[in-house]
Amino acid sequence: MGCTHPGRRLSATLIVFVLSFVPLVAPAAPLELAPKLAVVSFGLFGDQDVFRSEATGAAAVVANRFGAAASMVRFNTRKTADATVETLAGALQVAAAKIEAQRDVLFVILTSHGSREGLVVTSGRPGILTPANLTRMLDRTGVQRKVVIISACYSGIFIPRLADANTLVITAADANHPSFGCQDKAKWTYFGDAFFNQALRRTNTLRNAFAQASSLILKRELQSGFEPSHPQIAGGENVEPLLVARRQP
Repeated sequence: MGCTHPGRRLSATLIVFVLSFVPLVAPAAPLELAPKLAVVSFGLFGDQDVFRSEATGAAAVVANRFGAAASMVRFNTRKTADATVETLAGALQVAAAKIEAQRDVLFVILTSHGSREGLVVTSGRPGILTPANLTRMLDRTGVQRKVVIISACYSGIFIPRLADANTLVITAADANHPSFGCQDKAKWTYFGDAFFNQALRRTNTLRNAFAQASSLILKRELQSGFEPSHPQIAGGENVEPLLVARRQP
């Protein structure tokens, strides 16, 4: 039978002794702080109260689910004109000043009637917020990462101008179809109810919320005998990983 050299036994003992003090798991590197979120939510059509209700409710849900360093809500009514093209441009600048342009996220929610030219704005005299106008406003903020959610008929027209890796765009319809549910006494449109009021309250990401909301909307439209609106999601590859809900609904 062979035997172990005494020096080898000592070396082995020292190795075991030293290894017993080596951490089994290396200390984790400090986690990067989550980006701050600034929310701007506008109800642009004042003749029906559903847009005021949706702009207010959507901002509250987003702030609750993701946290918000700032939240600004404006809307038009039959008697007031607080949500104009000019006040939207100003609100975006104010919100951008409250966050870091290269690190944080600007979250924009717009709800109104829509056309193939843009979003209807009723504030004194009717106007249109076009994709080109909104693109210029967002560019002027200097904020790199953005989320834009538009609840309106034909709102898919905004995707070609806005969506890219740093800008996630979600719309209630494609460029060729109306969306539904803008009754005056309603609290939400079909899209707003499905996306903000239902799906986003119980999912952790915007993409998961979109998938659930799309199914809910399609079911409701078919039950009502409407041609499907085909909600859209595009862009945002650099934004989505930053927005994971960390609060319970």
